Amino acid sequence: MRRIVGIVLAVLLIGGVAAAVVAGREPDKNAAGSTAPKTVRGVIGSEKADFFADPAVVKALADKGYTVKTETSGSWAMEEMDLADADFAFPSSTAPAGALEKKYKVSTGILRPFYSPLVVVAHRSTARILAANGLATLDGTSRGTLRMGPYLDAARADRTWQQLKGASAHAELGGTISISSTDPETSNSGALYLAAASYVANGGKVVTDAAGLARTAPVLKKLTVVQGAQQTSSDGPFTDFVSGAGQPLVLVYESQVAALLLQHQDVGDLVVLYPDTTVNSDHTLVPFTDNGRAIGQLLTTDKTLRALAIRHGFRPQDGTAEFSEATAPYAAYLNRTLAGVYQAAVPTTEILHEMARRARS
Repeated sequence: MRRIVGIVLAVLLIGGVAAAVVAGREPDKNAAGSTAPKTVRGVIGSEKADFFADPAVVKALADKGYTVKTETSGSWAMEEMDLADADFAFPSSTAPAGALEKKYKVSTGILRPFYSPLVVVAHRSTARILAANGLATLDGTSRGTLRMGPYLDAARADRTWQQLKGASAHAELGGTISISSTDPETSNSGALYLAAASYVANGGKVVTDAAGLARTAPVLKKLTVVQGAQQTSSDGPFTDFVSGAGQPLVLVYESQVAALLLQHQDVGDLVVLYPDTTVNSDHTLVPFTDNGRAIGQLLTTDKTLRALAIRHGFRPQDGTAEFSEATAPYAAYLNRTLAGVYQAAVPTTEILHEMARRARS
């Protein structure tokens, strides 16, 4: 009898250990009994850091079963990073995304959840001076259009602020007329600025060859070298501008302005100038894993996440109506339908890299 009892106890013990092992292999459960979120790692452009840090975004992703941990980087600098442990990369345009897609042999395709046009911000007095000298047109007190052709002509001629009619009363406007942009060799916005300017300088054609590079290099160099040291992210120059310590003209993403407006923050006498020829920044997600691709699909299709992207100033793909409705109170600042703004084509990655190198040399 004792042997029988001993055998039964041994079987029960072994069964308990086995059950514990099986339980250890099951997904963790939270207090509500649902599966714990999967941790997904991504490298993102810094302009999306606030979006991913937003508690509402964190919750929306967790509700779908994901916790996203991010690291920021300049879009072009991602190509030089070790992304072996990343589930996705999320640069700010298709050019660096295409380079990453090729480098890591991504066969499942890339995703473009949202985009933002490049704009130039100015203070009201500066915008009026530009308009009085034919460099801009104004649609009210807080929005207008930067005329890229005349602006490039001014750059070629090394025209100074004090040579402009009406500028003598503004001592803060000194030196050569220039737009403060980011380093085009590491930052997406700086590279896209050169792409748009080169399109105009090349007679309304995208630069595709050595001849086009040679033809546009002199004016692109003037646009870049006059700035001196350039930052690697648009966050710094924009923050400086809003605080009153920045340059007279600063190239930023529309999303940065829209986010402040939608979050009811004071923008002072800021004027948004839309270049008449520009390049949209297509925030493009490159998935390295299935989980990375799932995040891209959620950002593209989930209604809650699309609405949150708008709250952070981004325009969802095929979401003109959504963006226009949400930003209706701020029509004085934002060209919600991008009327009168021409979207230029972007050179290939190789051409854009060489363009940036020549502009910085």
